[in-house]
Amino acid sequence: MFTGIVTDLGEVAAVEGAQGTLKRLRIHSAYDPATIALGASIACGGPCLTVVAVGPREGGCWFDVDAAAETLERTTVGDWRPGTRINLERSLKIGDELGGHMVTGHVDAVATIVAKEAITAGDNPWGPTARFAIKVPPALAPFIAEKGSVCLDGTSLTVNAVDDDTFSVLIIPHTLSVTTWGDRQAGDRLNLEVDLMARYAARLADARRAG
Repeated sequence: MFTGIVTDLGEVAAVEGAQGTLKRLRIHSAYDPATIALGASIACGGPCLTVVAVGPREGGCWFDVDAAAETLERTTVGDWRPGTRINLERSLKIGDELGGHMVTGHVDAVATIVAKEAITAGDNPWGPTARFAIKVPPALAPFIAEKGSVCLDGTSLTVNAVDDDTFSVLIIPHTLSVTTWGDRQAGDRLNLEVDLMARYAARLADARRAG
């Protein structure tokens, strides 16, 4: 489990394997390699991936993860190349602060940024904020609620407004500077995980109607 609070901005260093099959990715991070065990789960740009190798490097560590065909089909992982920057989060420990919302790292689909609006508030010394309009697959639109939570590329965000299959989020200066959101533009694809409670509430409603 994760919270959607990004703890490092990693970078893809190498990619091996063919599209549609198994890919092995090497990721550079500032994490201490001594704290990462083989088999550990790390949310990489949203998807929960398993560490299969790890080692030290200047300034932190490198670790390898495998992405299977299902992950490559349902997420943006298949598009990653050396140099791609990704949001990272270590798995939640008992007693950790739950700063975002409960995130599983199981991506539901790929969403698309349809618009980006930079917002400058007077002489704000912390820099501009940015509003993004995000389009989701129609089947997932019912899971997106105004003022609800959503996870995009591994970041826990609050939904500002919803219009059919499009919703908006507002990104503060800090998040723009410490995550990949500072690089995001219209047309970019994002890994989307809908709120866990919304998913189970919808499943329960379906079961009641069927029964």
